[in-house]
Order: sequence, then C-alpha cells, then structure tokens
Amino acid sequence: MHLFTGHLPRRAAVTAALALSSLLIVTGCSGGSSSGGAGTPSRTGGGGAPAEGSAEVVRTVAGKLDSPWGVAPLPDGDLLVGSRNTGRITRVAAKDGRQTPLGTVPGVAAAGEGGLLGLALSPGYASDHLLYAYFTTDSDNRVARLLVDEKRPEGQRLGAPDTILRGIPKGQIHNGGRIAFGPDGMLYAGTGEAGQRDPAQDKGSLGGKILRMTPDGRPAPGNPFPDSLVYSYGHRNVQGLAWDADKRLWASEFGQDTWDELNLIEPGRNYGWPVAEGKAHRAGLTDPVEQWRPADASPSGLAYVAGSLWMAGLRGERLWRIPLRGAEPAAAPKSFLKGNYGRLRTVVPTGDGGLWLTTSNTDGRGRPSADDDRLLRLKVT
Repeated sequence: MHLFTGHLPRRAAVTAALALSSLLIVTGCSGGSSSGGAGTPSRTGGGGAPAEGSAEVVRTVAGKLDSPWGVAPLPDGDLLVGSRNTGRITRVAAKDGRQTPLGTVPGVAAAGEGGLLGLALSPGYASDHLLYAYFTTDSDNRVARLLVDEKRPEGQRLGAPDTILRGIPKGQIHNGGRIAFGPDGMLYAGTGEAGQRDPAQDKGSLGGKILRMTPDGRPAPGNPFPDSLVYSYGHRNVQGLAWDADKRLWASEFGQDTWDELNLIEPGRNYGWPVAEGKAHRAGLTDPVEQWRPADASPSGLAYVAGSLWMAGLRGERLWRIPLRGAEPAAAPKSFLKGNYGRLRTVVPTGDGGLWLTTSNTDGRGRPSADDDRLLRLKVT
C-alpha cells in the first residue's frame, strides 16, 4: 500500500500549472520523434552518435564531500549535492567549488545502502523553489518536497518535508533512490526490491519498480495500470534514469552475480527480476539493451549527452559511454577513467554539453583519498 498526503493549498496553483504543462508536452508535437501518450517511447529518429567518443576530466570542482549521492543542478549553474549518510544538502558553486550548507533533511535513517538518496528540482523551481528528495526513514523509503529559501541563514534554508509518497520497501540493500522529472512533467522514481526479490514481480508493491507520478505523488495520467504508480516492473535495483533526444526513457540497474543492465523502459513491461538476470530471451520479459559483468560496472547514475548515454560504475570504477542510433546502440560500449577516481556514483548533464560526475569512495565500500569524495567537471564527445 502507498499513502498520499494532501498538497499544500498555497501550492495548488503551481501543481495545476505543472499538470497542464505536462499534458501539453505529452500531446504536443516536437521536432523529430516524440513520445506518445504517457511518455511511450518512439523507436525511430536520431541520426546516431559517432562510434568513438571521449571523456576528459577538466577539473575537480569540489572535494571532501561526505557520501554524495543525489545531485541537482540549479538554474544559475550551481549544484545541490545530498549526503547519503548525514542527510545534509549542500550548495556547491560551479565556478569555484565553494560549499554552502542548506540544511539537513529530518527523518533520514542512514544504514547500509539507505539514507538521503536522489534529488530533483521541480520543473517550476525558478518560481516555486521546491526540491524533491528520495530518502530512507526508520520504516520505509519515501519521496518528499522541501521549500528552499536562499534568504535564510546558512544551514537553515530547507523547509519541513512535505511527504508526497511513502511505503516504498526499505532494506539494508537495494533501496533504489534515483528520481527525475521527465519531459512530460511527471516525476519518475527508481526503486529497489529491498533484497527480498518477490516485490519486483508484485504489481501491488512499490519495490523493484519504476514509478511515475504527478508532482503531488499521485498516479500519473496514462500510467499502464489503473490507479497505480507502477510504470514498469521486474527490476532489482534501479539506480539511473535518463531520457534521450527522442524522449525515450533509459534505466541502469544492478544485477546480482551475472549481469548488470541498461534497459529501454516502456510502460507496463516486465524487466525480468528475479525470474531472469540479463538477456534471457523469454516470452513476457523484456531483455536489456546492454549488459555488463558486475565487476565491470555495478551501475549507478545515468545521463544523456552528445548522442550517448553515460553510465557511472561503482564496483567497476569507470564511466561507460553507450552511443545511440535511435533506440539501439550505435557501437559497443566503451569505458573511460577506469580506476582513476575510484567508485563513480552520479552523472548529470552540465547543460552545455558536458557532465558533472561524483565519486563515491566514502560510502563504506571505497578506498577514499584525502580529497574524497569529489565533484568532477567533464568534457565529453
């Protein structure tokens, strides 16, 4: 079961505007291929990225970050970075790396792979100043929105959490946690099955899913199952979400012992776990587009830039480039930065054709250097 909380009356106008804008996006026309109703991906379009590419770290923007996980770029170019272990959110200046504490999200219970996880700005952040956060509590994983007030003193700039969704299964492992607003204005959340396996195939559970909801946390119009947040199921632990130029949704997720996966997400599809891991070629299951041995990947964040998907690897300690031609890879994936910076967690577009990339060496599984963890600026092609 999932519970919804009523939205705040003073935000009703903002919510209505977002819902209207999402409807226009879903039904309107755009250049090239476009998504169908409810964000259904088109499999056409896109001239394709070149087979060969490059990735170069231009500079280290900031260091000594504590267990960074969620990253949300602000309209002015700076970034909000969340600490999984402390629940603290920090503003990092893109120009000089200056770190300014916003505040700490109350109720975060960090243990194992849980804590303060994904961050996402409201599509109307410039006017509503709402930040969405996915985090683990003593009883569950949930999504809440917080008002950011930059005029308040440092460390006191976060309002009280307004919980829009609760009841996502929690565990020592597999808490999912990536959230992102899609091109349709809806909020998507990747969840894990909390190490219990069975929730992934149970469409009545919020675990092991990709969820699609309105900014108030209600089932989004056009979802594949009536009155349900579930957009796709059969996932083990979704860690990355990204849309390509034709508005197709892609997701990265952990396998168990055999295959990690990159999936092209289509509404209502079953992605196999725990019945299958990797490409099974079984009726009723959707195979991944690409797969990797866990030692080479253990994927986390995912971003789309310069015609390619870029996937950060934790155990693999590398950044993978997957060039696309429409809905298919244009060439075999290629890795960059192997072993240079340790575990890599979150990758986010810079807005000008580059990437932000965080390391994840202070998460209890890495070998942190004196400068870890770091926020890096990359030039990519």
